[in-house]
Amino acid sequence: MNANKPLVKIIATGGSIAGVGPNRLDYILYPELGEHITIDQSLARIPEVSDIARIDAEDLISVGSTAIGGPEWLSLANRINRTFREEPEVAGLAVTHGTATLEETAYFLHLTVKTDKPEVITGAMRPPTSLGTDADLNLLEAVRVAACPEAAGMGVLTVLNSEIHCGRDVTKANTFRVETFRPNELGFLGYADSDGKVVFYRAPIRKHTTATLFNVSESSVLPRVDIVYSYGGADGLLVNAVRANASGGMVLAGFGGGTYPPAVVEAAAAAVGEGMPVVLASRATAGRVVMTPKKEEQGFIVCDNLLPQKARVLLMLALTVTSNRRSEERRVGKECRSRW
Repeated sequence: MNANKPLVKIIATGGSIAGVGPNRLDYILYPELGEHITIDQSLARIPEVSDIARIDAEDLISVGSTAIGGPEWLSLANRINRTFREEPEVAGLAVTHGTATLEETAYFLHLTVKTDKPEVITGAMRPPTSLGTDADLNLLEAVRVAACPEAAGMGVLTVLNSEIHCGRDVTKANTFRVETFRPNELGFLGYADSDGKVVFYRAPIRKHTTATLFNVSESSVLPRVDIVYSYGGADGLLVNAVRANASGGMVLAGFGGGTYPPAVVEAAAAAVGEGMPVVLASRATAGRVVMTPKKEEQGFIVCDNLLPQKARVLLMLALTVTSNRRSEERRVGKECRSRW
């Protein structure tokens, strides 16, 4: 009987998985149209989902994920935490989301959702109105993983193209292909496979969800953190613009293992001297940025192997813990490097 199946909550936010295009061969114009179907309409396309779980679904917002940032992250995290706090019968939760910023939302929730129950984010690279859409199967498989007891304790997972990724590591790597989400060199976690099974081969070990010190339940706004991208011949212009704006923090996307044009370093070191935390990241798509004696002396924080956009999320949350940017925040940064 359906009553014996697990209850999965679905929170919809819009994106390509709900997009409406002008015809069945449209794969690029639908974001500009901005039309979305509801989550109930999405579920009506996959009646097979009732064989997996009981569903309670809601549309939280309906936008492309280019419009999602700090306020939406806070709203979504608090809605998810309230669901698990007030509805203990919910076995797992899935979020539908646009793919543009899906990796950032996934990491934010990975650090702020306070439950060990399964939480999954999915999206689509082709809207449901297109020929060959991946929207239906991605949604069904997200529900399958959210209903899977083995997904508990994994933090926030992403499920697209039948692959299960950790919210910390996943990144969008291709503009249009359905296999766009990748985990860099570390490997994805498992499959929502073709036989209907959810199969895990590895688990995240960095701190997440209930093990983090981040609690955003009382937050109405997140600190502003900007990313400055390095390129050959770059000077201090953009760094100085962030300094002049008095942003809460800055992430530098540099070269290779963490080198930067001299003028960028000079301006960034001045920002640190003024009390602004500056995290060193790399525009390379894999590998660590490591601390050196000189970087330590200059007061920089390094991001380990987080991509710049992920390092920004972590710094935004770290700044909600302490406003002492010279000493205490650096301590939090060191914890992030070694554990998160």
